[in-house]
Amino acid sequence: MAAMKPRTGDGPMEVTKEGRGIVMRVPVDGGGRLVVELNATEAEDLLKCLKDIVG
Repeated sequence: MAAMKPRTGDGPMEVTKEGRGIVMRVPVDGGGRLVVELNATEAEDLLKCLKDIVG
C-alpha cells in the first residue's frame, strides 16, 4: 500500500520551457495543479489576453 502524501506542498505557479513547448503549472483550490502545455503562439495569445485584463 502506497503512503498517502498531504496536498500542502503543491508549490507556486511556474512556467518552464520543455523541448519546443512551454509548460505552465498553476495551483488550484483543493490541492493539486493544473498543467497546460502551450506552443509559442498560444503563449503569446495568452499573454495578450492577460495584459488586456490586468492592464
